[in-house]
Amino acid sequence: MKVIGLISGTSVDGIDAALVEIKGIDLDLEVQLVAGATYPYPKQLREQILAVAGGKAVSVEDLAALDDAIANQFAQAAIAIQTSHGKAQLIGSHGQTVFHRPTDKEAKDTLAYSLQLGRGELISRLTGITTVTNFRAADIAAGGEGAPLVSKIDACLLSHPTKFRCIQNLGGIGNLTYLPARQEDNWQDSICGWDTGPANSLLDLAVQQLTGGKQLYDQDGSWAAQGTPCQELVEQWLKQEFFGQAPPKSTGRELFGSAYLEQCWQEAQTYQLNSADWLATLTELSVAAIVHSYRTFLPRLPDEILLCGGGSRNLYLQQRLATHLDPIPVLTTNSIGMDVDFKEAIAFAILAYWRQNCHFPGNLPQVTGANKAILLGEIHIS
Repeated sequence: MKVIGLISGTSVDGIDAALVEIKGIDLDLEVQLVAGATYPYPKQLREQILAVAGGKAVSVEDLAALDDAIANQFAQAAIAIQTSHGKAQLIGSHGQTVFHRPTDKEAKDTLAYSLQLGRGELISRLTGITTVTNFRAADIAAGGEGAPLVSKIDACLLSHPTKFRCIQNLGGIGNLTYLPARQEDNWQDSICGWDTGPANSLLDLAVQQLTGGKQLYDQDGSWAAQGTPCQELVEQWLKQEFFGQAPPKSTGRELFGSAYLEQCWQEAQTYQLNSADWLATLTELSVAAIVHSYRTFLPRLPDEILLCGGGSRNLYLQQRLATHLDPIPVLTTNSIGMDVDFKEAIAFAILAYWRQNCHFPGNLPQVTGANKAILLGEIHIS
């Protein structure tokens, strides 16, 4: 079956689209990436999304219009990715997250809340293809965080017979999946995962501020690589409550966004950092958050770490991770045949396939905190 996966992450860089061919059932799948492409948002739409995600108040009418505009862009991406590759039979769309509120661990009878725009009924109507969306809602209804949702796909596609692996996604927010070796007893029950904290979110915001919006990110981490990280600041920042919170846990721009960056900037003034030092220190925070998560919460350190997401192309970030985690190899998922840029989009194609074709639960309760494994996604028939 040909399935399209669509997602725009917390960095709001654009819509990642993956056209994949999927065979099999449940965890026994063969998945081939037929085509992958990223379709940038129009500048004005991207600015609207970032404003709403940053807390700007909007009317319900304006929110509905934004929902439709995002859905239209997602539909156009789905139509474009099929060019020269034949028609898909199903779409799985994660949509665009504009708000995420994790579970309040101290408040009983409350649920997490997560809002993704780009409504599936419009995508289905515009493409003529059955579309599965709103994947987080069912997990949240079962008491989960609704995130991270890719761990079961990681287990399906990236686990190894004898190696213990960590799959580390570096989007705006970082998240990990810990995959025990398949030969281990009860290996599926030992899989775990959570959000590690900021990956690119603070870095990208800092670069945009330093360049007046002329540059959206630090290509290859080359600017940060010219600086020296301030370890005292990083140690101070790591005292933030999220980093010490035990999994399952998730986060987003609501915590690690512009307000948090401004706080970090004010605290940095004492140290008289230049621009490169500032970026190097923010990079070090992303790295330190990951390393702290591994050393504090993993059952054991992995045999290898595989990076994916946009941050996997940040060579300086990768080098700093390798230094801190030496002698563990720090590679990318490209090294085992999984495209770093489209892994997340592929995941939502698989979640849609599981929902529509297999009626197979897509979440891992030990990762999201849900009280049971459950079918994910709402189906919109064209």
